[in-house]
Amino acid sequence: MKKKIIIIVSSIVILVILLLTIYFLYQKNKKQKEIEEAKESLIVNKEIKVSFNSKSKVSDNIESIDGEIIDDYDIDTTKLGKQTINFKFKTSNDIEIPYSYNIEVVDNTPPVIWVSNSYSVKKGSSKDFYKKILCGDDTDPNPNCYIEGDYDLNKVGNYPVVFKAIDKSGNIKEEPITLKVYESKGSSSSSSKPKLLIQDVIKNYKTENTRIGIDVSSWQGDIDYQKVKDAGIEFVIIRVGSTRGTNGEYFVDSKFKRNIEEAKAHGLLVGLYFYSYADSEESAKKDALWLIDQIKGYDIDLPIAFDWEDWSHFNTYNISFYTLTNMSQVFTDTLEAHGYQGMLYGSKLYLEQLFLPNNQIKWLAHYTNKTNYQEDYLFWQMSSVGKVDGIKGNVDIDIMYLKNS
Repeated sequence: MKKKIIIIVSSIVILVILLLTIYFLYQKNKKQKEIEEAKESLIVNKEIKVSFNSKSKVSDNIESIDGEIIDDYDIDTTKLGKQTINFKFKTSNDIEIPYSYNIEVVDNTPPVIWVSNSYSVKKGSSKDFYKKILCGDDTDPNPNCYIEGDYDLNKVGNYPVVFKAIDKSGNIKEEPITLKVYESKGSSSSSSKPKLLIQDVIKNYKTENTRIGIDVSSWQGDIDYQKVKDAGIEFVIIRVGSTRGTNGEYFVDSKFKRNIEEAKAHGLLVGLYFYSYADSEESAKKDALWLIDQIKGYDIDLPIAFDWEDWSHFNTYNISFYTLTNMSQVFTDTLEAHGYQGMLYGSKLYLEQLFLPNNQIKWLAHYTNKTNYQEDYLFWQMSSVGKVDGIKGNVDIDIMYLKNS
């Protein structure tokens, strides 16, 4: 009897194990089938090409999906070439499924040639004169830039030529220009720009949402800050220093100490700027660290600007616009890591065409009565020929916007 019971129990156990095995296999096959069906339902765009430095998320390249993407992250588009995008998505039955697709980051932006419709060179100039014309690219630090057409640098005349630039991605930019070869330029009597009186600036631009200020360096000499304040100036942006060219020796602006101490003593808000010749992210960071050492002990109210303006020698720096923009970002990030706020200084056209889109605070230089710059900016340098009591000669006039009005 005992033996019979053992046989029955064993049979039941085996049957249960068999049923459980069948059940688990069924569930596994069911889940696998759901996974395969979910994968088949996912439609990814074919031959995905994403523009360099553009905004692109994982979901941007998927036409349809039976589920929800987990962590729909931003794709790194700052490196050219092919890459695999890995992600997970969750089905309606809460099954997490890993998936991947391939993209190619491409550069489809042509180089920039910074030249007007005519360019003048003196008779007998070197044949590589055109290398002085700014010719740069968003990704390529050394685009191929040259002139096509017939001309004679030893003969005065006007020559129709084409300035051409090709980057490593094959993008081409062509600028038809008139090359003017001249004998010598006589002295031209150009009338000086009319001065912008600070009282007129205050009358036309002072509101509850603006403050009126100036930016200064040793060029303004010894400033009478009491007269400056009495004239209606509310803030000043002061040059801390610079280097003697790329990788050159650092120096403090000869009037920095006097400017900052006098400005603070008279109750003016103070911002700063550094005139940079950086040629890499490393040197931009070095600039920021040097500046931080110079301003210890001072209370800085406003942002500190990265001011890079060596455009006439840009071709010799062997950097792309992407590197240039990153240099400004590294400068700002270094400042912010030490408790300061950074910003980027630039003229309207340079901010629009040479610096790549970025989220930095902007100090816009645009000498006009009303700027048409479309992006956000905190400061507007509106004139370089301002007249303010307490300052001999010209001074830059700036408007600060408390709100983006």
